[in-house]
Amino acid sequence: MAMPEPPAGRRPLLTSSHLLTSSHWGVGLAELSEGRLVAVRPHPDDPSPSRINENIPEGLSGSARLRRPAVRRSYLERGPLDPAGERGAEPFVEVSWDRALGLVAEELNRIRATHGNEAIYAGSYGWASAGRFHHAQSQLKRFLNAAGGFLRSEGNYSYNAALVLMPHIVGNFRDHVKQATRWRVIAREGRLVVMFGGIPLRNAQISGGGLGRHRLRGEITACAEAGVEFVNVSPLRGDAAEALNAEWLPPRPGSDTAVMMGLAHTLLSEGLHDADFLARYTVGFDRVAAYLRGETDGVVKDADWAAEQSGLPAERLRGLARHMAAGPTLLCLAVGLQRADHGEQPIWMTVVLAAMLGQIGLPGGGFGIGYGADDSIGTMDRPLRWPSFPQGENPVEDFVPVAMLSEMLLNPGGAYDYNGRRRRFPNIRMVWWAGGNPFHHHQDLNRLRQAFQRPETVIVNEIGWTATARHADIVLPVAAAPERNDFGAGSQDSALVPMPKVVEPPDEARCEFEIFAELERRLGLGTAFSRGLSAEDWQEEMWAEMRRQAAERGFELPDWQSFLQGGVLQFDDPAPDAVYLADFRADPEAHPLATPSGRIELASDTIAGFGYDDCPGQPTWLPPRDWGTAAARDTPLHLLSGQPETRLHSQFDSGAFSRSRKIQGREPILIHPRDAAGRGIADGDVVLVLNRRGRCLAGAVVTEDIRQGCVFLWTGAWYDPDLSDPHHLERHGNPNVLTHDLRTSRLSQGPAAQSAFVEVRRFEGPLPPVKAFDAPLSGGGG
Repeated sequence: MAMPEPPAGRRPLLTSSHLLTSSHWGVGLAELSEGRLVAVRPHPDDPSPSRINENIPEGLSGSARLRRPAVRRSYLERGPLDPAGERGAEPFVEVSWDRALGLVAEELNRIRATHGNEAIYAGSYGWASAGRFHHAQSQLKRFLNAAGGFLRSEGNYSYNAALVLMPHIVGNFRDHVKQATRWRVIAREGRLVVMFGGIPLRNAQISGGGLGRHRLRGEITACAEAGVEFVNVSPLRGDAAEALNAEWLPPRPGSDTAVMMGLAHTLLSEGLHDADFLARYTVGFDRVAAYLRGETDGVVKDADWAAEQSGLPAERLRGLARHMAAGPTLLCLAVGLQRADHGEQPIWMTVVLAAMLGQIGLPGGGFGIGYGADDSIGTMDRPLRWPSFPQGENPVEDFVPVAMLSEMLLNPGGAYDYNGRRRRFPNIRMVWWAGGNPFHHHQDLNRLRQAFQRPETVIVNEIGWTATARHADIVLPVAAAPERNDFGAGSQDSALVPMPKVVEPPDEARCEFEIFAELERRLGLGTAFSRGLSAEDWQEEMWAEMRRQAAERGFELPDWQSFLQGGVLQFDDPAPDAVYLADFRADPEAHPLATPSGRIELASDTIAGFGYDDCPGQPTWLPPRDWGTAAARDTPLHLLSGQPETRLHSQFDSGAFSRSRKIQGREPILIHPRDAAGRGIADGDVVLVLNRRGRCLAGAVVTEDIRQGCVFLWTGAWYDPDLSDPHHLERHGNPNVLTHDLRTSRLSQGPAAQSAFVEVRRFEGPLPPVKAFDAPLSGGGG
């Protein structure tokens, strides 16, 4: 929705001015001692600040910090075409910047000349640091585009199934999260919120690009205080905040689609569905209804059937369906549910169920995919388009789905399906990663280790010695956000945050712009990357564009230097009363959806035409791959994994707050008391978590807040394998040594990490030390 025009010359609200720093988890106040950053305090204007800021000082100055360029020893001695040594096992030798950039330039020239730019993979998926100019992937991609291009990745690990599926059935998913019904509307108009996967506030510490204030906790609490009821359909009680006083219905993981079908069948069989809404605003309900009745496969998808799949009481499901139909009901789906086998199906069934209730486009009703994945979803949107560092045009048109990294490297030339097309993997000779850590995001890390042995050269730009840096050939140390000037602005937040340099980068770490400007010179690219400008020139230019846009909307912003020395600028939400699809509901002819029919597609002829048995043309019950298999019998506990409270993904895992929640140095794993007792496990024990893909150590947290038969291991512990162990025992607690590297379906090829099964045993014997934060360096160099 358009933002109302403000009075000419209006200034955004200026909050208190201090020595600021900004991250994806919010604004902080930097505290220095003798030139060192010793603390990052909460900003006084943030009602619910994140403690992740406590990780920054140790993350910047601790043993895991990258300080000088480094090259893997055998690569330095023998070059890229002699496959000596093993990435991830060998030590590194620190070298001068001149030597490191000389190696990079030589290798870029060789690969471009011999194999072409399509042999360079710079997918570089990851959150990187906040900041509109010093955005790691934009810097890398602009440089490589200036040098002839690169193979890119498409999609993301967070909600790839939704990115691909939603345009077929409703519309662009990114538009959906920006236009999500505001929680303040739910507080006024809502009566019931049913949360599949909950709304975990540990995730909502984050907003991509940063945020001026954390709002979600306060806004959903206000809903509860206004009398809105909440139901948490999740194996984890903690996926709903205590203040919501939510009813907890813990289903068997992977059964959410069946639960929704049982609810939908009750609506259908009892005449509680809105036939008029379905007729006017949707297509395909006749096929869905026939499937629910069992007319197509002989299986009636009623509440009794859903109870068999989920373990939830059939009568409670019937009662919940009736309650949903009796008044305004918002359906929420956590994006974690689509990171599982057949992850497209719960998304599609959420839309079906909301359509059957007939409340889409009305205040207090409808659906939302991704509430809680980001603090800004349902609370805020940006009032202006923030400037960003331009990446330029990529001459290479090819791409690979982001979660197919290992398969691409291991199977060059192999064929695969994706969103209706048959594609082939390229033959990648160079991987260059900046601002991310695939050894956090990706699944089946033992397989990823094998895949990372295949390229001829791996280059990594990093702040710390992450597992990705350890699996590189050339590592370039880069400055962190508090070590450079920039400004922060979240992709869906309403604040502009000055990010002045707080401290100098340590030792020889450099800003990435400086690195690429020097490589531009060495490669003879003219000024294609830098345009002959300095970093300061670029920032002044980007801020001038920001001021121009703001002035057109009647906002007066300070000049760059005044802004950099000032405080946070807060704008109002441009759509505080947003209701998702309200315009479509009011007039579907004037505001059709961007689907083939212009309507909500409860069944899709397009998807049906792809002929995918793992994603048919309508919502379908497809059990997780391992249900009922020998693997599930041998490893009977369903492994869940998700964002921790203590960090963003794996960022600054070496920091004080992240370490404070570990158990004997290992990541915590939640286990039900009955599952623990049967295995002789007590609270605080170090346990061995294993399956046929890998093994890791973790610290047991025995709690009734998890469904029996499930365990939950937080993501983001820095990958720390013991390569002398025959199973490559991971010592730190990274769940992705256990997750499978199969994907949701051929439609979206999204990651399916939530469909793994494990066994857990009390660990016996001496505990191996965690070495993830030790720099893997040897002497020598030059």
